[in-house]
This record gives sequence, structure tokens and C-alpha cells, in this order.
Amino acid sequence: MIYTVYALYSSKFSKIYIGYTSDIKNRLDSHNIYSTKGYTSKFRPWILVYTEEYPSKAMAIKREKQLKSAAGRKFIWELISKLN
Repeated sequence: MIYTVYALYSSKFSKIYIGYTSDIKNRLDSHNIYSTKGYTSKFRPWILVYTEEYPSKAMAIKREKQLKSAAGRKFIWELISKLN
């Protein structure tokens, strides 16, 4: 199984979200359509701005934690600034 670490961006609210999943398409649908409560339901719509793939859940979780650090968030915001 492949695990995807991803970053979402809400341009409407200028927010980012970082997570991991084994099914990126369904997870994006969950963030944008199906979820009725939680952080991501408040800041829709979300666009996918970054992904990385890993062969194990442990590796994906480790990278997710790195991206959620100050340095990781800075990296994601720099990517977003290049998109705009």
C-alpha cells in the first residue's frame, strides 16, 4: 500500500492543512464535500498543493509531523506563494 502525505490550501481563508492518507482521492472528497464537522469543513474549498508518496504508514506519519513543524509549514507557504 502507498501512503500519501499532502498539503491543502484554502485561498478563501488563507489556511493550510497537512495530512496523510492511503486514498488521496477519497480523502480530498472528504475534506471538500462529505465532512460535516472538524477543521477542514470550516475553510472550504481546499485545493491540493503538495504531495509525497511513501511505502509505509510509519514513514508517512514521520514526514507529516515534519511538515507540521514551523520549518515544514514555511516550506508549504513558500510553495503556495510561488503558485500565486
